[in-house]
Amino acid sequence: MNRTTIMLPHELKTQALKRANMMGISLGQFIRESLSMSLESLQNDQSINDTLFADDAVYHGKSPVDLAKNHDNYLYGE
Repeated sequence: MNRTTIMLPHELKTQALKRANMMGISLGQFIRESLSMSLESLQNDQSINDTLFADDAVYHGKSPVDLAKNHDNYLYGE
């Protein structure tokens, strides 16, 4: 494990300490578990895997006249 120093607002640290005490774990363990859950949640977030946000290419050809109206169909086949 690596030691890391972070700065927390007083109220956030107080709330985290109270929650950790209620759970019967250390503040460090509470922070590790909270960070792990947050990262898992972000990884499972569908917007990260959304082709619209993942596409960094620029299309230079002709686009369909109804592109704005039917963009979901063109992007997702819906």
